[in-house]
Amino acid sequence: MVFRHDQIVTATAANQIAEAIQQEIASGRLKVDDRLPTEEELATQFRVSRPTVREALKRLAARHLIRSRRGPAGGTFVNGPSPEEMAQSFSTAATLMVAAGGITLDQMATVRAEMEAICCRLAAEQRSAEHLAGMRAEIALQLSEPLLDEEFCASDVRFHRLIVDAAGNPLLRFLMNAIVEGLLPVSNMIIFRVRDRKTIVDHHIRIADAIEARDADRAVAALNDLVRYVRDQYAAAEKGRLEYASKITSTKGE
Repeated sequence: MVFRHDQIVTATAANQIAEAIQQEIASGRLKVDDRLPTEEELATQFRVSRPTVREALKRLAARHLIRSRRGPAGGTFVNGPSPEEMAQSFSTAATLMVAAGGITLDQMATVRAEMEAICCRLAAEQRSAEHLAGMRAEIALQLSEPLLDEEFCASDVRFHRLIVDAAGNPLLRFLMNAIVEGLLPVSNMIIFRVRDRKTIVDHHIRIADAIEARDADRAVAALNDLVRYVRDQYAAAEKGRLEYASKITSTKGE
């Protein structure tokens, strides 16, 4: 594979090289297990130094797009990232977008309601006894005392992961990973001081009961009630934050 590319701007050389190679992978011109040219060859093709090429390869490795192997048959090869690695990257990106203000809490709740509703409908059709047993076990744990907030939040994530798994759709599971593994913990972190655990567990019981009864409409209705409650807690948490900030400002002004 020979890369034909115009002169790279030095300030962004590593990023541009990484993007150029990623484009070759995305287009299919570079396939899984293909060997990349050596650092020296890439430096010549892109007209940059080897350290710049090395930095570009580090960026691609961080995206799980390439892997390195030592030895006589070693080199740098196009990687086939696992679904778990891709899902984790997706989840991390979504979490960072929320933290940076790129996704609002209301948008997060809307997407969760719409996408998890699909999972509830499919879970009502596809669920197994193991899925139901897992949901009941998490509900029992959530009702137990004493239970730390961290443990409750972790159980909450596992409960909703079981709904997604019960849907039986690998693509939906991948897309939902950003919500369940990335955004749901963020949601819990925001509202844990104002939420009522029993209310959340009651919603979980209704969802599990409906899925066990294979009643998709009732499962979706229970989920919507849960998301509506979470939205209300967002508002309560934000109100409390603003009141606290106002109080601090007033105290400093005195």
